[in-house]
Amino acid sequence: MRLVRRHPILTLLAVGLAVALVAIGASGVVVWRAAHHDDASDVERADAIVVLGAAQYNGRPSPLFRGRLEHAVVLWQQHRAGLVVTVGSNQPGDRTTEAQAGRDYLVSQGVPASAILALPVGHTTFDSLQAAVGALHERGLTSAFLVSDPWHNARIKAIASDLGLTAYASATWTSGDTSEETRGRGYVRETFAYLYYRLFGT
Repeated sequence: MRLVRRHPILTLLAVGLAVALVAIGASGVVVWRAAHHDDASDVERADAIVVLGAAQYNGRPSPLFRGRLEHAVVLWQQHRAGLVVTVGSNQPGDRTTEAQAGRDYLVSQGVPASAILALPVGHTTFDSLQAAVGALHERGLTSAFLVSDPWHNARIKAIASDLGLTAYASATWTSGDTSEETRGRGYVRETFAYLYYRLFGT
């Protein structure tokens, strides 16, 4: 107590630092645990499969994006849902959108065009999921498998659930982020992104 009275500012800083470290650590645990569980192992079927967008080059999905799309194809072939939704806008100068590039790739892999809904919306994960959830609700659909990279699982499930969707994460482990370094950066980035979302809701 004497130390607290003598150095109240230092004490507050120390307490604040401790709280921050605990919050970051807890967020990291949530992200790690979500990354290493495939909800498709527990859930047989959902209303839709939502593929989160990533970079595309003149309509050609990047290796990162292609890994997600290939996983969506596997889920489709397993009859896990009757609709696949691709999301994602474009960058300045792009000739097409992530959503359209994803749709075209899925068609090339045998998914019927009539079973794909391309939503060219969203420069952020939140915006893309908001568009996807809205479109699903308009069709009376309330559940979906979310396909992204494993370290995104916790945040995309949280966002989709907060938007009113029953969300199941089924991530790809075969995207372009295959090295330990890139995966490590992904976990670190998502630890802070998940914590930020939980604190601020965006």
